[in-house]
Amino acid sequence: MKKFRGFTLAEVLITLAIIGIVAAITLPSLLVNVNEKAWDAQKKALHARLAQAIGQMNTLGGYGTYTEDEEGTATVDTAAESFILDALSKVYKINNVCGPDKLSSCGIPSKITTLDAVSEINFPTKMKELNAKLLNGSHRTGEDGDMADTKAAAFETVNGESIAVFYNPLCSSDTTANHYTQNKMCVNFVYDLNGEEGPNQVGKDVGFITAFYNKSPVVVAPIPYSSNYTSTVPQYTENAGTVDAQTACKTMGEDLRLPDRDELASLFVNVPLINPGESSGGYWSGSVISLSASGLTWAQGFSDGARNRITRSAVGYVRCIRK
Repeated sequence: MKKFRGFTLAEVLITLAIIGIVAAITLPSLLVNVNEKAWDAQKKALHARLAQAIGQMNTLGGYGTYTEDEEGTATVDTAAESFILDALSKVYKINNVCGPDKLSSCGIPSKITTLDAVSEINFPTKMKELNAKLLNGSHRTGEDGDMADTKAAAFETVNGESIAVFYNPLCSSDTTANHYTQNKMCVNFVYDLNGEEGPNQVGKDVGFITAFYNKSPVVVAPIPYSSNYTSTVPQYTENAGTVDAQTACKTMGEDLRLPDRDELASLFVNVPLINPGESSGGYWSGSVISLSASGLTWAQGFSDGARNRITRSAVGYVRCIRK
């Protein structure tokens, strides 16, 4: 009868050491994947709740008071805080509201890391800090709408999210003509899913949701793809061997797609949070007006906020988002 020798202490210790090394290598990546899936689910739920709440409002414009002097300096600004208290809280359960000078009391971090993980920036506290291009000269006005450089306010949700509100009380309604994004943006929410707790990075626990149009609002929450993909790609051409913008996104990843017109406008509004060095070119949207070779599709300018109907045979940039 054969006798089986047990493991020596040295062999047991070596085995445990190997297991520990393997765990140290694999566990961090596994935890990141688990966290990102949880964040994605939480983002979608937050978007659904806010979209439902905003859909119950008769109008998004006109809350609070905002006045400027002759030099364009705000002398009275109760817009964002009033929007939360007098409008949003009527249709959405809110735990705590914080004024412009107390954002941190609602869990808003003082600094966040941009999507490209290259820059750490101060959390914006007013519209111009969110994106200075929103206040570009004549681009901020038009069609009875305007863009106001209001201060941000914040609130906490019952689920523990911290949300800063950038509110434009002067926003206007939708139009089918060429126009600028600035005066169509009514509310931009920049949220942190777990408050000041890390990593405080856009694309992970930090994201944004934007509501456009004073009446019949559209609420979007695009999740931008983190890689650099600003190369020029034709939207449409008769030439063989070229790649259209929709296919370009699929080529980069099966879970990616081209943003629609309003999702692309939201990316423009929040571009300093995504990539402060963003190209100023024009970007294609997935909102095609006509499928013919000479037809039109919507494109978004990132230099001035212009939204134009462009011939599909033209050339533009591509910025994909996650499905």
